[in-house]
Formats: sequence, C-alpha cells, structure tokens
Amino acid sequence: MQLSGLRKFLWVLVCIVALGFAGLLLMPDGANDRVSDAKGPAFHATFKLTDHRGEVRTEKDFAGRWMLVFFGFTNCPDVCPTTLAEVAAVLEGLGKQSVKVQPIFVSVDPERDTPAILADYVLRFNSEIIGLTGTPEQIAETGKTFPIYYERIEEAAAIDGYTMGHTSHLFLFDTKAGLADSWAYGTPAEEILADLKKRIGLK
Repeated sequence: MQLSGLRKFLWVLVCIVALGFAGLLLMPDGANDRVSDAKGPAFHATFKLTDHRGEVRTEKDFAGRWMLVFFGFTNCPDVCPTTLAEVAAVLEGLGKQSVKVQPIFVSVDPERDTPAILADYVLRFNSEIIGLTGTPEQIAETGKTFPIYYERIEEAAAIDGYTMGHTSHLFLFDTKAGLADSWAYGTPAEEILADLKKRIGLK
C-alpha cells in the first residue's frame, strides 16, 4: 500500500472508531442496567408540568419526599403498565411508610395524554401515583433536563397510527430532587422495594 493510500485508510479507521464512540454516548436508555452511583447526585430533577387533576406541579412540590419517576404513555402496550404495576406493588410493600415516597408518571405523548386521560390511567394502578403532562414544548423541555430519550414512531397498526419509543428505566430521586438510583425495565418489585428501603432508612 502506498503512503497516500495508507493515510486514507488510517483516516477512515479513525472516523469509524469516532463514530462508534459517539454512538455509545448517544445510545438510548437500556444500554446500562443501572445509573452508576457517585459521591453526589449527577442530576437534579427540574420540571413544570400539569398533573392529572389539572394543577401545575414542579419538583419543589415534593421537597422532602423521595420521587419514583417513570416516563411513558397511556397507550403503551406493555412496558408502562408493567412498570406502574411494580410501582404499585412497591408502595403496598412500604405500607404506612409510603408517605415518604411520591410516585410520578410523566407522559411523553402530550398530544393524546390529557390530564383527564392520565387521571383514568394512573388510578388503575394506585391512587398515590401522580400523572404529569403538558404541551409538546413543555414535554420536550422536560425531556432535555432529564436523562431520558423519547421519540414518535409511525406504526400503521398502532392506535392513531403511531407509538412512542422511550426510556424504560424507573428513576429514584432523593428528598432534594437529586438522582439517587434507577432500575431497568423488568427489575422485580421485590428488588426495587429492598433497594428503596435501604435508601430511605427502613428495615
């Protein structure tokens, strides 16, 4: 191989490696099973959205409580109902101590998930779960400030001709809205409950 050809080959190789590394950085949620712990929270929750009762809520409304936050949509066929059922089981497992935890379901499908739709949906699982929605712009802004991704996917067989791809982790935020932990989709409620009890100082 001539020198010029070798240089071209090396440049192509460098580009491939660089693109591969960038792909890892941008890889959708699910590539890692857990958010790695650090000495301090890597992220603080910030949002201003409308709950399923029509009230505007921010992270400040839940100061002093742990927040269990999940992003999804009411037409989700499996991931969302499964995760919310696990959240309900965790709350039941906490008993009276569940007052220390606020479960929150944030819709990534604001075009369909109105407060009224959310009210009907979250109450199917547990009355303590708060559903949050907003304008498409508000949800987009929230999506930028949380460690998540979501996207609309055109699918002829789906309701209204589209579905939503989204992060499937359940996030835990501490009493100061700092990211404390997360659990991948499919983590048993018993494991989440055990981890959560340790976090909030319960036996």
